[in-house]
Amino acid sequence: MTESITPVEYKAFQKAYDFFNKELFGNHLPHVLVTLQRKARARGYFSPDRFSGRIDDSMAHELALNPDTFTDRTDEAILSTLVHEMAHVWRQVTGDHPPTRGYHDKIWAGKMKEIGLHPSSTGEAGGKETGQSVTHYIVAGGPFSKACAALLAKGFQLHWESAPQGKQGRAKNASKTKFSCSNCGQNGWAKPDAVLICGACGEDRVMVAGAQGQACEVH
Repeated sequence: MTESITPVEYKAFQKAYDFFNKELFGNHLPHVLVTLQRKARARGYFSPDRFSGRIDDSMAHELALNPDTFTDRTDEAILSTLVHEMAHVWRQVTGDHPPTRGYHDKIWAGKMKEIGLHPSSTGEAGGKETGQSVTHYIVAGGPFSKACAALLAKGFQLHWESAPQGKQGRAKNASKTKFSCSNCGQNGWAKPDAVLICGACGEDRVMVAGAQGQACEVH
């Protein structure tokens, strides 16, 4: 029996968090709750003190990643988003005055450049390094690039991403193909390879899906 899906994927993100915490942040980051959340126009986000303990008074930060943005991106790119948010965790626990929620300030930007992720509002060289909406690009040969390569060389992999809407739509349409009888107009829906007999016209008329989804063959 294969291992359940949930622990496989979440253990992978926890392993990556612990690895980069050691390699890039000197093990100074606290434990957080890593979640997968679909948030429009965001590859991930950090939310301080988002969770509270049910059996004690402890608090935990949330580090969320958006699986909708995993499609067509490499594991390195996805992990760079994880580390981007880890830099927010670092900023939250560094100094007396954490920045406004979601804000990318100069202290955060400096740490990003130190670990090999260059902050940029455009994702390319020359973009603004601070502000409300800032992404990054990976610095070739930088600390993150080298650390990530070492992690991937050990066989680290991510296994799941959101199913593209196009595939979902095609699967849905394929399971609900329209069949029509040109003699009486009777409609039916079934899989494309189904054989439907028009109940109104009798067994000599078989409803099929034509080019326009409306056709009937006389047998």
